[in-house]
Amino acid sequence: MATKIDSRVEQAETTDVLRTEVRSPVDGATLGTVTNAGPADVASAIAKAASAAVEFAALPAHRRAALLRQAAVAVDEQRDALVDDLVRGLGKPVRFARAEANRGSDMLLRCAEELSSLGGETLPLDAVPGGEGRTGMTWREPLGVIAAVTPFNAPVNLTLQKVAPALAMGNTVIVKPSPEAALVVERLVGAISSVLPDGVLQVLHGGPEVVLGLSRDPRVDAVSLTGGTVAGEAVLREAGIKPVLLELGSNAPNIVLADADIADAATRITGAAFGASGQQCISAQRILVERSAHDEFLAAFLAAARGLVVGDPAETATDLGPMIHRRSRDRVVELVDDAEARGGRIALDGRTDSLYLGPTVVTDPHPDSRLLREEVFGPVVVVQSVDDLDDALAVANSVDVGLQAACFTRDLDRAFAAARGLRAGSVWINEATRFRLDTYPFGGVGRSGLGREGVRYAMEELSTLKFVGLRHN
Repeated sequence: MATKIDSRVEQAETTDVLRTEVRSPVDGATLGTVTNAGPADVASAIAKAASAAVEFAALPAHRRAALLRQAAVAVDEQRDALVDDLVRGLGKPVRFARAEANRGSDMLLRCAEELSSLGGETLPLDAVPGGEGRTGMTWREPLGVIAAVTPFNAPVNLTLQKVAPALAMGNTVIVKPSPEAALVVERLVGAISSVLPDGVLQVLHGGPEVVLGLSRDPRVDAVSLTGGTVAGEAVLREAGIKPVLLELGSNAPNIVLADADIADAATRITGAAFGASGQQCISAQRILVERSAHDEFLAAFLAAARGLVVGDPAETATDLGPMIHRRSRDRVVELVDDAEARGGRIALDGRTDSLYLGPTVVTDPHPDSRLLREEVFGPVVVVQSVDDLDDALAVANSVDVGLQAACFTRDLDRAFAAARGLRAGSVWINEATRFRLDTYPFGGVGRSGLGREGVRYAMEELSTLKFVGLRHN
């Protein structure tokens, strides 16, 4: 029996189609089976989306907004089932699952609302010699067919971060979810597509071959992927000349300066580091503490981390459920083992033999520790002492990724110095890195990706700006 991303892949009895059996990380139970797409299925879905794109692009904005509002109602009707899918299917603690399910319909409604204010410009062409008697204007038009590739860790939210803006701008969408999140995305897409014209929103299951097939097909007009850097590079190689939006990996730094509210910083970073087992691209991974505040911060941070509950994700009190699968758990433990072998001190050890890992805190890491360079995607953080803000910025910027960063300080000048100095797409002051709202531009620099998500910003990315000039004398 072949294994693929820790979901069981088996040959169907009467066809050459592969099926993926999705299992719960909570107890290993089989939750369902999805059929993976072959090359013919990919080609058929693209043809269907391209055909539907013509009429859907012609719908006026108020009709698209109305459809998004209907889709929000349809998603809300599935809210309880989506929460159960997130808890049972992905091991997400129920508090986090409820927040994610609630956020889904909100994204659809915000994109619908944005359509009423997202406009173009009237350009003063006579500002240039020869432009007299002419008027220019701009507006936005859909790109066409969008391939949306989504990860397992927040499938409702991260799918809608792509689908809602794309639909709002008049595109058709083919979603390719992570195999681990296949069932929850199937339910989500089913709810939304029930109010849309046929072919406007589809889902294809499978592995990298489906992603690459979508990326290279010239009928797919753009690709939006949230995932690892390797996957992003593969999509870029295949896509050719078309828009590609990539939200990739991170190694999020959180700076704590000596003048900060240390207790508040410790509390906020604890949740950002370990909530939902640290399986978020912007989970706090490196904490850089000004030397004079290091011991005070570490004591408060360890006390907060020890108070977190590891266990059954269906229980409201639970903060950390299981890792998504054994391979992910093994990699997290391997990174901690590497740091320890290089001389790092394990101030709090959450390593276990099961998928249920507790909070782990590593201090005094060797500069060559993999934890300082790689994304851990688990409940592990490194606490480092730094001399001052300049030292903190140098350490924070020493990696080739920069998605979201944070700095805690009461000093406004130092806050702006940190905001300007941190090499990241987003910077929070006095808030930890895992905090995100859907209304601001979200995306990385360096190997963290290309483009921006967030309601208006994603709508702009998933549309093209057209100029129209008019000579009127």
